[in-house]
Amino acid sequence: MTAAEGAKNKLLIYGAGGHGRVVLDAAFACGTFDVCGLLDDDPDTHGRQVHGVTVLGGRDVLESSEFRSCRVIVGIGDSGARRRIAETLARLGHEFARVIHPSAMIGRGAEIGAGTVILPMAVVHTDVRIGDHVIVNTAATVDHDAVIGDFVHLSPGSHLGGEVHVGRNSHVGLGASIVPGRRIGSEVVVGAGAAVIEDVPDGIIVAGVPARAIREESRGGG
Repeated sequence: MTAAEGAKNKLLIYGAGGHGRVVLDAAFACGTFDVCGLLDDDPDTHGRQVHGVTVLGGRDVLESSEFRSCRVIVGIGDSGARRRIAETLARLGHEFARVIHPSAMIGRGAEIGAGTVILPMAVVHTDVRIGDHVIVNTAATVDHDAVIGDFVHLSPGSHLGGEVHVGRNSHVGLGASIVPGRRIGSEVVVGAGAAVIEDVPDGIIVAGVPARAIREESRGGG
């Protein structure tokens, strides 16, 4: 191992599915991580190779002294599942990484929480605040002074105007847009392609152009 490789941050990615592979690809692109392995709760994945990285096992792997120095990132797209796993790992004292693809643009004054992933061609403009364990997916844009709560997922190609607030555990679908200054509650789902021009209260699913409520979301806090 070279001196440069020795200086890399050791990383475990929790999740070997589709989003986990996306996070793995972004971690490789960063060039600053030594990816020690993948973790997954599905025993059928254990021992498999994903782009040259082994699925080591489930959560029990983190109990090994060999991996206590590794930071963890939860590579699971579903916000509720990501929250449950991240909160469990936090209670056990594990430290979380941030993975920001080198093609993403991060503005001055932006704050990025622990466990957050920002993927290729995404834009996070000046003075944005992004919480913990957020996904800013491929080519999503977040304009100035927006506030994004913990465990939010901004899908590929979604666009948020300046000073938009998105509450905890909400999901903004593919290609959806939110005009400046709107407030999106917690546990909200914004459908793919929707155009949000009004505030959205907690626990609502909206869709369409302009976006309208289609039903109340029910996640049971998950």
